[in-house]
Amino acid sequence: MGNMARPNVIFIVADDLGFADLGCYGGRPAQFGAVSPQLDALAAHGIRFTDGYANSPVCSPTRFALMTARYQYRLRGAAEEPINSKSRGSTTLGLPPDHPTVASLLKKAGYRTGLVGKWHLGYPPSFGPLRSGYDEFFGPMSGGVDYFSHCSSNGQHDLWFGEEERAEEGYLTDLLSRRAVDYIDRMAAAPGDPFFLSLHYTAPHWPWETRDDAALAQEVRDNLFHLHGGNIETYHRMIHHMDEGIGWVMQALRKHGMERDTLVIFTSDNGGERFSDNWPLVGGKMDLTEGGIRVPWIAHWPARIRAGAVSGQHCMTMDWSATVLDAAGAMADDAYPLDGVSLLPVLEDPGRSFARPLHWRMNHRGQRALRDGDWKYLRVDGHDYLFNIPADARERANRAGRDPARLMAMRDAWESWNATMPPIPEDATVSLGYGVKDMPQR
Repeated sequence: MGNMARPNVIFIVADDLGFADLGCYGGRPAQFGAVSPQLDALAAHGIRFTDGYANSPVCSPTRFALMTARYQYRLRGAAEEPINSKSRGSTTLGLPPDHPTVASLLKKAGYRTGLVGKWHLGYPPSFGPLRSGYDEFFGPMSGGVDYFSHCSSNGQHDLWFGEEERAEEGYLTDLLSRRAVDYIDRMAAAPGDPFFLSLHYTAPHWPWETRDDAALAQEVRDNLFHLHGGNIETYHRMIHHMDEGIGWVMQALRKHGMERDTLVIFTSDNGGERFSDNWPLVGGKMDLTEGGIRVPWIAHWPARIRAGAVSGQHCMTMDWSATVLDAAGAMADDAYPLDGVSLLPVLEDPGRSFARPLHWRMNHRGQRALRDGDWKYLRVDGHDYLFNIPADARERANRAGRDPARLMAMRDAWESWNATMPPIPEDATVSLGYGVKDMPQR
């Protein structure tokens, strides 16, 4: 980047949003019209990645990678699939405050830092955003909360300002959007160092509630999974509410003349869940099939990214974290080298690409995966698969028997990578209940 000005950064993360749920990724319009006009516009005026992935097909492990720019497997808390309310009071199941994070490294480099939205990386008093590099925090600590009562799945109120719980009336998606706008307004009112804002929505994660569904809060309070409710129309509206809020954020940037020099990144923490329309991908949350890990990746930065760009560069969550650090001129800690790789060269020249093998493993169903070039090695329930992803995005033509040499080479490559990671702890938990799965058949 040379002597280029350091950008403000807004890193927006949706929750359980599928790859093809946005209009710009081929998503179907809703009954009320376009589902994601604001995000579609960001993609049209920025860059859209077609082969971007989440570090995990479930929420908190991806968030460990997002925060550290390293494979989540390096940290004990990320072995939980995902962290749940049973970890309250734990001193090990969370993001250790002494571990460098994107926020702490940016803060060290002179950035002002804020997290608005979901944390899901361990509970106070041992863990929390203010202990991991953020100057301020507003949002829930746990994985899923009701949009109106702001209670978690165990019935506890879970909305925080800093390290203090505080009640706030309103629909959570809108509260987060308005707080993000307030943050931008305050940063603009005190110009100086650039800012880093993590905006982590809970939408469109269950329970299935739109702005008009306050009455449902009482109905679902004992079971936020809301297995008996929801529909595609509600799901689309939940995405649209988030999209509208992102429009408010962009409007605030424009109002203060900040849009040109702000890097805005958008993605999802994992693939879609119950009502996601992921065509042509198969599977969803908790699966290492494409539907569980391939996610939208949009970046908007008028000063550096030309409008209408599309990239097929392979990348995953922690690469974007490394990209943010690179753009900001922030140095990694030598004791915690990054696994993520900066994508700045691709942002500046979308025609460029580089080899980027991507590795995953899941305790759930003994899953493992490696995407390397056109090919993907996958193991589920002890069965090995080999897919050519550009030719078979739906992962239905298993090439393992036709190309045993490639299968063996990719399996060996995965084993070599896995040997560099700590093993999955025997006491790691898997929390199910995330909807119907559609794994490939043998």
